[in-house]
Amino acid sequence: MSEIKVYQMYINGEFINHVDVLPVINPSDKQIISYIPKGTVEDVDDAVQAAYTAQLSWEKLPAIERAGYLKKIAQKIRENADMLARTITQEQGKVLGLATVEVHFTADYMDYMAEWARRYEGEIIQSDRPNENIFLFKLPIGVAAGILPWNFPFFLIARKLAPALLTGNTIVIKPSGDTPNNAFEFAKLVDEVGLPKGVFNLVSGTGSEVGNALAGHEKVGIVSFTGSVPTGVKIMEAAAKNVTKVSLELGGKAPAIVMADANIDLAVEAIKNSRVINNGQVCNCAERVYVHKSIAKEFTEKITKAMSATTYGNPLTEEVDMGPLINEAAVAHVQSLVDSAVKAGATITTGGKRASRNDGFYYEPTVIVDVTQDMNIIQEEIFGPVLPIMTFETLDEAITLANDSEFGLTSSIYTQNIDVAMRACKEIKFGETYINRENFEAMQGFHAGWRKSGIGGADGKHGLEEYLQTKVVYLQYDLNKQ
Repeated sequence: MSEIKVYQMYINGEFINHVDVLPVINPSDKQIISYIPKGTVEDVDDAVQAAYTAQLSWEKLPAIERAGYLKKIAQKIRENADMLARTITQEQGKVLGLATVEVHFTADYMDYMAEWARRYEGEIIQSDRPNENIFLFKLPIGVAAGILPWNFPFFLIARKLAPALLTGNTIVIKPSGDTPNNAFEFAKLVDEVGLPKGVFNLVSGTGSEVGNALAGHEKVGIVSFTGSVPTGVKIMEAAAKNVTKVSLELGGKAPAIVMADANIDLAVEAIKNSRVINNGQVCNCAERVYVHKSIAKEFTEKITKAMSATTYGNPLTEEVDMGPLINEAAVAHVQSLVDSAVKAGATITTGGKRASRNDGFYYEPTVIVDVTQDMNIIQEEIFGPVLPIMTFETLDEAITLANDSEFGLTSSIYTQNIDVAMRACKEIKFGETYINRENFEAMQGFHAGWRKSGIGGADGKHGLEEYLQTKVVYLQYDLNKQ
């Protein structure tokens, strides 16, 4: 058995010991792999105060100098990529190949955001008065709070930290209690690059105490959260008392429409990959399929075969396509949705139950047919390797079914008809639509949900602007003065 690590919080440039700790479990074998500090409201206050003090001098640095620190962090990430990837796999169950992609993508994201140092701009606006200039400045908000999920825990550090720091904000990060180890390893790398004290702070603990204290702190200017809708609502409630800005990426229930003219093999491969990536625990990947009746039999047979062939196991010790779910509650949630659908008349073509192994939280890749739009498995987020399939006859019907959701994050359609594709772009009411490809966003795009999938967004120019506020200055001058 490997040594159990004990981590420290990182506040104001110092690693802080803590008496109270929480265990972190490896979902592949249910073993304790580390202990993390159980932070308190006082720890949150110390971290926010440190960030608040540091921000006053941090924003005065030229943006290109702030960018330099991001590039140094990116380089440190690359130098430690293997260690970081194994850390992520061990605590989250992500297959090692995907964990490695996540680490390198995180480094690339740091570099990408650093490149905006000379590019984000204010404006000069025409005045209605003579001898007056109107200047529009884009300025930092102040202290950012980043509250992280467990499914892409390392990348989400960068998604929140990089644009915040680049634009002159400081940040306090709270990692998920399920996957905090990568964040503590990240803090060690930040310490090595010599980032000014207080610019980055890391506080761990429960959401009810640490998360709520962060969201409700009077000196936090923006709360960026990725996670579930119920938690997002609680964060909004906590932030509301200070009228603090929130940026939320919440749940998803992505529809995939497969038209009669689709390349079926392409659709099967992309949807299957979208459903099992990260063990089915990705909010933007296909969660329900609508396939044209004329090709439903062929598509269902092929997707069932593809899902059945998916291998799963301990991603640190086995060559597999998929690892475990994050915890016992996740397995129970997935099973409840499957059981509910079967009870209501649905049919399982493959999978449908917890995997027959006792070493972790594994669930079989599953395909379910004969489902109806009102079933929970179509309406609620599954967050596991389960794919429900319905049929349709017309594009209008498919779009109506796709839009019938409280979520609005991502969507996809498979067709070779440009007219159909363009209608989908306009009429599918989701923040993102993927055409003839898997659901995976680009760092230069804009990842944002509609309806209960969130407020605000991330990535690209528009994601950067989440961390800026606007100030307008009216400057009137007298030409007669010499």
